Amino acid sequence: MSSISVCIVEDNNDIRQALEQIITMSNGYSLLGSFSSAEAAIDGLPPLKPNVVLMDINLGGMSGIECVKQLKPAHPDILFMMCTVYEEDEKIFEALSAGANGYILKKTAPLKLLEAIKELAEGGAPMSSQIARKVVAAFQGKANASPDAILDTLSNRELEILELLAKGMLYKEISAKLGIAQETVRKHVYHIYEKLHVNNRVEAVNKFYGR
Repeated sequence: MSSISVCIVEDNNDIRQALEQIITMSNGYSLLGSFSSAEAAIDGLPPLKPNVVLMDINLGGMSGIECVKQLKPAHPDILFMMCTVYEEDEKIFEALSAGANGYILKKTAPLKLLEAIKELAEGGAPMSSQIARKVVAAFQGKANASPDAILDTLSNRELEILELLAKGMLYKEISAKLGIAQETVRKHVYHIYEKLHVNNRVEAVNKFYGR
């Protein structure tokens, strides 16, 4: 696989330089550009066409969430990973509904960050376990409503896989847990997306919890 191209949007110089260093010094990743504001990113990102954007949520001017909201509809192929110091539930949901594809804490170790970027590029939706737990807990609070009829179209195995996806598990973890090939998990996920009329894990999980 060719290297994963990355752009960074971060207004703190030290953090931005640290992230730039992690990307440039790692095999399999290339840094296309770095921006210190959402305003600069809105103009600068589209022509670069990066695979993944590390997007700070709390930027000085326009927020990272607003930036994603503006860019995502016109550039659905760009994957946005929100980077934040906080684990505020509201911010998480706002970012996900704006079109963010993953969510990671800034204190994440470099290796974990690179793994998350790779997972995102390969079609996953990485979230740190603390954040995944919050998302699941918040959705479960809303899950007591009667299940949507659309979920009844899923087979038991598909429901099982959707539930594990909702817990933030990776394809390889699901395949190990259920004792089936990773490719089989991928096929099931494809059918789940098709039946639920969604395009990604976040939307599927939202459907699962009736949001």
